[in-house]
Amino acid sequence: MKEIGESCVFTRSLAPGHSLYPEKLQEYLTDPRRIYYRGDLTLLGTPLLAIVGSRKCTAYGKNVAEGLARRAAELGVTVISGLARGIDSAAQRSVLQAGGRTVAVVATGCDLCYPAENRDLAGRIASDHLLLSEYPDGTEARSFYFPLRNRLISALADAVVIVEAGTRSGSLITAECAAEHGKILYAVPGNITSASSVGTNKLIAESVPPLLVFDDLFREMGIPIRADSLCRELGKEEEMVLNCVLPGGEMRIEEIIRRTELTPKTVNGILTVLEMKGLVFCEMGKVMIAK
Repeated sequence: MKEIGESCVFTRSLAPGHSLYPEKLQEYLTDPRRIYYRGDLTLLGTPLLAIVGSRKCTAYGKNVAEGLARRAAELGVTVISGLARGIDSAAQRSVLQAGGRTVAVVATGCDLCYPAENRDLAGRIASDHLLLSEYPDGTEARSFYFPLRNRLISALADAVVIVEAGTRSGSLITAECAAEHGKILYAVPGNITSASSVGTNKLIAESVPPLLVFDDLFREMGIPIRADSLCRELGKEEEMVLNCVLPGGEMRIEEIIRRTELTPKTVNGILTVLEMKGLVFCEMGKVMIAK
């Protein structure tokens, strides 16, 4: 873990009513509490996109979360999430790898990390970004702290995307809070046979808009989309797949798998992200460049 710099080695705290206390928490929460944080509190004044989802995510969900986080980084949007296993940490790692910014809202004291496997990630966020909690140092995670954390994520975010959620996922609490707070809310549609997409598909059935193209979300957030958006940075494997299709304008998925030597699961996941970026569309086993 990167050594935590002197500027954030100590946990600071703010009470409601303090001039630096986040305005959104006072505006959207009926019970704003003292907050504890390490890092750069000014990140809360930037455009904030919450990317949350299941701890037991699928490869599809992970690809979507990572692709959405990278696009957020490209557009200067800060990703906020809960540092949980699965979708949350996948999105936060991806935005950091892309050179973007992230805020982690945790259900422990800022000196502890749950799950322990994300300790390095938490350290990096506390050092260079923002780690925030309602609990003083030394507070260990308890089950009822997580729903309380989710309401903070919703209150601070300008928009919320639920990537994957099972029937009892805590992400559905975040979605409920986002609806109550009047935030922009999207759900990522998933395979109807996947337990990880039952919650998101149900949200869509209940009139939450499906996230089909990433930039639709950012436009609704009021984020300027560059005219050269088709030339935005892609991951190595995304670029490999796209370059297969570009020369002829279309190609069968089986041929892409053969040429790239990637697994069918990997290719299908990449195609999902490219489609959500508005670069390709898929139909009847073929992939075509979006005009």
